[in-house]
Amino acid sequence: MAYKMEQTMRWYGLKDPVSLMDIRQAGATGIVSALHHIANGEVWSRDEIRKRKELIEAAGLVWSVVESVPVHENIKTRSGDYRRFIENYKQTLANLAAEGIFTVCYNFMPILDWTRTELAWTLPNGAKALRFEKKEVVAFDLFILKRKGADLDYSAEEITRAKDFFENASPADLKRVQDNILKGLPGSEEGYTMEQFQNALDTYKGIGHSELENHLRLFLDEILPIAETNGVRMAIHPDDPPFDIFGLPRVMSTANDMKRLIRDNPSPHNGFTFCTGSYGVRADNDLPAMVKEFGDHIHFIHLRATRRDAEGNFYEDDHLTGDVPMEAVVAEILKVQKHRKISLPMRPDHGHQMLDDIAKPIVNPGYTAIGRLKGLAEIRGVESGLIWAGVV
Repeated sequence: MAYKMEQTMRWYGLKDPVSLMDIRQAGATGIVSALHHIANGEVWSRDEIRKRKELIEAAGLVWSVVESVPVHENIKTRSGDYRRFIENYKQTLANLAAEGIFTVCYNFMPILDWTRTELAWTLPNGAKALRFEKKEVVAFDLFILKRKGADLDYSAEEITRAKDFFENASPADLKRVQDNILKGLPGSEEGYTMEQFQNALDTYKGIGHSELENHLRLFLDEILPIAETNGVRMAIHPDDPPFDIFGLPRVMSTANDMKRLIRDNPSPHNGFTFCTGSYGVRADNDLPAMVKEFGDHIHFIHLRATRRDAEGNFYEDDHLTGDVPMEAVVAEILKVQKHRKISLPMRPDHGHQMLDDIAKPIVNPGYTAIGRLKGLAEIRGVESGLIWAGVV
C-alpha cells in the first residue's frame, strides 16, 4: 500500500488575501497556520487555539501543522527572562495538544528568519519570484549597516562586487535591500529599525556555532519531555539561507547538523521540517540521501525548488526545476511513508506571483494563490506518477 502525502497550504489568518476556500479549491485538505497576533514568547491559550481551529474546520479543512511557535531570542541567547519563555513554550505545546494539534514547526535562526533581497524579481516568462542576491547583502552589511568587523567575513571578490553595487545602485534599490532585510518576511514575526537590528546583533557577541548549538540542545532538553508526554512532534526548519549571515551563526543547514540534532536529543518526537528549497541552496546537500537517512525523524515537508549560482545567489524556481531533484526527493518520501505507515503533511512553498496575481499587491511574498496552486498540482502529479510506476 502506498501512502500519499497530506496536501496542505499555509494560511496567515483572516487578513490573508488567500482564503480558506481558495485553499480548499486548490485541492489541499490541511492548513498550516500560526497565531501571529500573539507576541513572541507569550503563551497561546487554549481559547485562542480553539478559535483558529474552529475557523479552519468550518471551511471543511483541518489544522494539520503549526508553523511556527516562535522561539524567543532570549532563549537562543540564554539571556534575560529566557526561563520564563521556555516555560511559556512548554505550556503552549501542552495547549496545542489538548486541542488536537500535534505537529509543530519552529526554527532556531538568530534574529532574522528567512531572508531575501528581492520580492518580485521578474522571470523570463513574466512571473515574479523571490531572490537572494549575495552582493546586495554584503553591501548592506559593509556600507549601510557598517557592522564592525564585517569585512573579515567576506572574500576580496565579494567585497569588490558589493562595493560596485553600492556605488552604482539607485536610492530605490538601496532602500529595497534595506527594507527587505529589516522588515521581516511572512512568518518571521519580527521587524527592525537599523538601530534595533544593530542592538540585536550585539546580543550575539560571544555566541558562535558551538554556543548556539548548545543552546539549541538545552532548549530541546527542556521541551522534549513535554512534547513526548503530549504526543507533540517537534519539526525544526532549516536555516534560510543555509549559511552564516551578518556574522550570525547558523546551526541547521547541513546533513551533519541534522545528525547532531538527533544525536544530542535522541527522541522520536525530535525531528525536522524537511525544506527542499532551504537545504537545496547548498550544493553539498544530497537531498534524496538526506530524506533516506533522516526519514524516521521527518515530521513535516516543504517542497520548493531554488536555483543557485557559484556566487551564493539563488532564486525560487518552478517547483519541478531548479537545483532540487524533486522527483527523486518525492520518491524517497513515499518510501519513508510506506515504511512508517503514515502520510506526512506537505505544503508547496514559495510559489511565483503569476497570472491574475501579478496585478494584485503583494501581501505575503511567496504566498500568492496561483503560484502555490501550480506547485501543488505539479507535486501531486509527480507523486501519482511514481505510485503508478510502482516506485513504492
